[in-house]
Amino acid sequence: MAHPRVTNSLSSTTTISLFGNHHNPNNQKKPFVLLPIRACPCRPRPSQSLILHKATPSSYFFSNCKPLLRFTRRTGASPPPRVIGQAQPEHLPQSNAEGEDVLLKPQVSQLRNRIVFGLAIGITVGGVVLAGGWVFAVAMAAAVFTGAREYFELVRSHGITEGMTPPPRYVSRVCSVACALLPLYIMYRGHIDVSVTSAAFVLAMALLLQRGSPRFAQLSSAIFGLFYCGYLPCFWVKLRCGLAAPALNTRIGATWPVLLGGQAHWTVGLVATLISISSIIAADTFAFLGGKVFGRTPLTNISPKKTWEGTIIGFCGCIVTSVVLSKIFSWPMSLSSSIALGVLNFFGSVFGDLTESMIKRDAGVKDSGSLIPGHGGVLDRVDSYVFTGALAYSFVKTFLPLYGV
Repeated sequence: MAHPRVTNSLSSTTTISLFGNHHNPNNQKKPFVLLPIRACPCRPRPSQSLILHKATPSSYFFSNCKPLLRFTRRTGASPPPRVIGQAQPEHLPQSNAEGEDVLLKPQVSQLRNRIVFGLAIGITVGGVVLAGGWVFAVAMAAAVFTGAREYFELVRSHGITEGMTPPPRYVSRVCSVACALLPLYIMYRGHIDVSVTSAAFVLAMALLLQRGSPRFAQLSSAIFGLFYCGYLPCFWVKLRCGLAAPALNTRIGATWPVLLGGQAHWTVGLVATLISISSIIAADTFAFLGGKVFGRTPLTNISPKKTWEGTIIGFCGCIVTSVVLSKIFSWPMSLSSSIALGVLNFFGSVFGDLTESMIKRDAGVKDSGSLIPGHGGVLDRVDSYVFTGALAYSFVKTFLPLYGV
């Protein structure tokens, strides 16, 4: 019969080899029985077996333990060892507060960065728009150059290059520089068609003279980059600086300091630019808040986070902002004209945002860059403004004179 302490310390898979010299004339130790010992199910399984030798005819003692079997460490399969007579601590379920704090901290930090940098960008852009002139043109050139670099990085990404050959790096640099020079050229020369045609010719020549065989995908992506990042933003320069007719009915212009330009500083281009930018900001803000609260129906697969409910609320916010600002600036005088301007700004912002989302989706990235903390890249911030400048300029330049407003 095995000793009771043995049974308390060995598991059900442990065996004890009993040796003795009973009826053994040569007095050699030979195993005569293997006894499986069943232990309490709450005891841990030992990592080695014990060999029991016979000391005297009436008693047994334990000799040095030698491992007979190799056991692997168990993880999570058996409870930790218990000591008899020692009080076991109560294992209470851990609270999820620490895990929730870990998950909430990045979100809170991202939201804080988004608000802080958003306000800083808004104040800076407002000052640049009010300054106008070469300040506006230089700021536009810097934004265009950065956006063009981000665009060509997206084109060269793995998601897009699987089905096409991206343009060489020197071609993308040439296109980025050409896009940055366009706003400055438009500011002082005013001929957007000649400048864009000349830039497209230089770009095509650089592609055709490269080593190897040029591909049409290289030409198409480069020309679209020139159109998307260079040609369309130039209309903001034409809108702000090209429409120099004074807005005589604007009440703010009557009290504007003479040192800052006086009433003549408030032109039709300045008022139209402020209304367009403010209505786009309102459209994005109301669409975001409306989608968070009421969003249920996805708008399109290109941007799964956008919903029809948020889009409708953003549309209403854009129209209301355009109408209210037109009353404040006393331009345009007609209610239908202010509503039409709001509608154009809204659709331009939505399709500009979806266009950039399509490019990022094909590229397999979430943001176009990481220049602005909490906002991503420059393209992520100006995507809603790419098409709206051209629409607003065409509306003010072509549509309003036809109706005398």
